[in-house]
Amino acid sequence: MEQLTLAGWDGAPLAVTLMGAGRPIILLHGLFSSGETNWRRYGTAAEIAGAGYQVIMPDFRAHGGSAAPHDPAAYPADVLAMDVEAIIAQLGLTDFDMAGYSLGGRTLVRLLARGLRPARAVIAGMGREGLVGGTARAAFFLKVIEQPADWPKGSPEAFAAAFLAQNQVDRVAVAHVLRSQQATPLAVLRTLDTRSLVLCGRDDQDNGSAADLAMELPNAALVEIPGNHMSAVTKPDFGAAIAAWLGHHPAG
Repeated sequence: MEQLTLAGWDGAPLAVTLMGAGRPIILLHGLFSSGETNWRRYGTAAEIAGAGYQVIMPDFRAHGGSAAPHDPAAYPADVLAMDVEAIIAQLGLTDFDMAGYSLGGRTLVRLLARGLRPARAVIAGMGREGLVGGTARAAFFLKVIEQPADWPKGSPEAFAAAFLAQNQVDRVAVAHVLRSQQATPLAVLRTLDTRSLVLCGRDDQDNGSAADLAMELPNAALVEIPGNHMSAVTKPDFGAAIAAWLGHHPAG
């Protein structure tokens, strides 16, 4: 693996990890997570790299090893998409694939809406409602950030708060990230004709219906794997499904 520090849209240092060699694919992680937690810990990145890809895993600002500024001016609308655009420019990528989980999937769709055209896109852990809306979901997480303890045991808030604490996320900075999120209107979603895989756990409705999302995208396939929003990404099926859909990319 190779560790890089690249500049975000405003020059903020962003941690980027590279693994493998071959066709480039950028993997975008979820909220309160990181490239390590989402993509490396459970073997997904290694599975994809083993199929002949160079896996590029940035940590979003306010996550992982990347900068977590507290200044609200560091978080304009679509800030995560702007950071990824800056990373792509610095790496000189022109022909590449992309995948994103949850917040990463939402960011990937924002990149498509802003005009980025990867050859293929994997939108995982995401449903239609999480893209065309998402304000209620953001409000849920902002509530947990503001009150990171004393939730009823076993409640969704308690699970989110535990994940927030486990990953030592900067609460002030990540709240700015949530406030920067932009919805993608259904009319725009229906124009995004990049060849896409919508991948989701069978018991995952956290961001709405993945099946409905696949129906709205003009050139999408749907694959469901075992698990819910928190568990599906930890299962071998997750990396295997992505690698199988991408197909082996021969060296050279």
